[in-house]
Amino acid sequence: MTVRVLSHVGGDMAERIQQAVPEVDVIVIPTDRDLDDGVEGEVLFTIAWGTPNMENTLAHGVRWAHTMGTGVDRFPLHLVGDRVLTCSRGAGGVAISEWVLTMMLAFEKHLPDVWLTEKPERWHWAPLGGLSGRTLGLVGLGGIGGAVARRALPFGMHVVAFRRTDAPSPIPEVQLVRSLPELLDVADHVVITAPATPDTHHMIDAPALARMKPTAHLVNIARGALIDQDALREALEPDQLAMVSIAAVDPEPLPKSHWMYRRPKVRLSANISWSSHLGAESLFDGFVDNLRRYLAGEPLHGVVDVEAGY
Repeated sequence: MTVRVLSHVGGDMAERIQQAVPEVDVIVIPTDRDLDDGVEGEVLFTIAWGTPNMENTLAHGVRWAHTMGTGVDRFPLHLVGDRVLTCSRGAGGVAISEWVLTMMLAFEKHLPDVWLTEKPERWHWAPLGGLSGRTLGLVGLGGIGGAVARRALPFGMHVVAFRRTDAPSPIPEVQLVRSLPELLDVADHVVITAPATPDTHHMIDAPALARMKPTAHLVNIARGALIDQDALREALEPDQLAMVSIAAVDPEPLPKSHWMYRRPKVRLSANISWSSHLGAESLFDGFVDNLRRYLAGEPLHGVVDVEAGY
C-alpha cells in the first residue's frame, strides 16, 4: 500500500515533498479542526509547537510524526504515546553558528561602537580584543553546539563543552568538562545550545552567573527559559558580566516595557538566529531524508526521547 503523509504544512512545502518522494501520497490537513472520517495516514509532518487538533490527528493512524523545528519543548509530548517522534535536530546549525560567531566577534571588536560619526581622538589604536586564545564554553554539544565549535576552532579558540551524557566528544579538539561550574570558571564566551527541559530550566541562575568572569560574554540561542532573567538583570547591574547576546527570551516576544530593551550591555534580537538565505531548505531536506529512510526501513535521524524531552 502507498504510504500516506498527513501534512499540517501546505502550499509549496507539501508539493515539494510529493515531488521529492513520489512513492508517497501527501495530504494537506487542517490545523484547527478534527479530521474528516476516513482520512488516515501513518506519517505526520507538523509544526514544532503542535496544533489545536493534534490529539485528533494522531488518532488517524499516525505511526511516525516529524516536527519542523529543532526544539520540542512546546510540542504536546504527552500525546505521542508509542509513536515515533522526530525533529529537525541540527537543521539550523550552520545559520545559528554563524550568528554566534558574529556576536562573539562583535563583542571582541566592539561593533558597532567603533563605527565613526565624527573624528575620533585616536585614529590608529583602539582597545579591541579577538577570538584567538579565548576560551569558548559550550553548554550543550549537539548539532548546533558542534557547528559552533567547528567554526570557532579555526579562529584559534580553546573550546570546552559540558553535556549531560557521558558520551565522548564528537570533535576531538573539544575538551569535555564534568560540570557546569567547571565550564563557567574558565570561559570567556559562554554559549548556551542545550535543549529546554525541566532539568535545564534556569540552569543559568544567580550562582551560575556569579561564577562567570566579569569580562565574560554570555550568548543564548537555545530557549529563554534556560536563563533566570531576573538573576541576569541583577548580574548586569554591578558589572558582574561584560555583555549578553540573546536571541531567545522568555516570554517571546518580550513586552514593550521589558528591561532588556534598555540595557546597553544586552544585545537583543528576535528569535532569528536560525534565519538564512537557505530559508526552510534544511527543514525540508531533513524530513525528506527521513521519509526515504522510513520507506526503506532504515533508522530515522533526530528521534526524540519523549521522556527526556528532547
